[in-house]
Amino acid sequence: MEIKGKKAVVFGGASGMGRATAELLAARGADVAVLDRPVSAGAEVAAALGGSFHPVDVTDFAATEEALATAVEALGGLHVSVTTAGGGSVKRTLGKDGPHDLDSFRRVLDLNAVATFNISRLAAVHMSRNEPEDPETTGERGVIVNTSSIAAFEGQIGQVAYSAAKAAIAGMSLTMARDLGSLGIRVVAIAPSLFETGATEKIPAERLASLVKDAAFPRRLGRPEEYAKLALAVIDNPMLNGQCLRLDAGQRFGPK
Repeated sequence: MEIKGKKAVVFGGASGMGRATAELLAARGADVAVLDRPVSAGAEVAAALGGSFHPVDVTDFAATEEALATAVEALGGLHVSVTTAGGGSVKRTLGKDGPHDLDSFRRVLDLNAVATFNISRLAAVHMSRNEPEDPETTGERGVIVNTSSIAAFEGQIGQVAYSAAKAAIAGMSLTMARDLGSLGIRVVAIAPSLFETGATEKIPAERLASLVKDAAFPRRLGRPEEYAKLALAVIDNPMLNGQCLRLDAGQRFGPK
């Protein structure tokens, strides 16, 4: 899909990989709406992009529907949806204090898998109303880019909830792409390794070095702009569909 002139929403667009993606989309000529938590830097980021900011907690599913509708109205349509919002917890299936509690497991699933599905299904409705791009060639109406993790495939000790949630995002990609294929809407997930985000900036340097030692090359944290480059490559290339693409420098997580 040609990016210039398209309408895009980025959930989690106030920081990290989402912010880098919003910035690169805007630099390539897209109109961008940033959606993130009310306490985030979303307003400043959107202003710098010449876009709009729409505060939302993605675990409030009804409010997410309203925020997305408002963003699409402000944009005048929707062609691209990128979701990077998410997070996890560290608890073993059975720990010293007993079994993993169900409430925190559900919260992680809601924040990642359910929220991502909710955003995707709602974005698909808006995209389905578009006139197809280049009907004689691709006939595209939209692209949905979601964020999984390599923890979906090699979850570490204490990541059972996070791994389950990210595996769900990876697993829904092909099925969702098949569901939406007749409408000309593509769906791709990106599975990053450890990236420079707010969650990693407080980790001591020596600990970070140990966390990336199993990467083939480069042995460092990923950079938000590297996620953004892959997201834009997905949008640009109509043959990328129904996949979960690893972005991990050849890293495979060990048990811990």
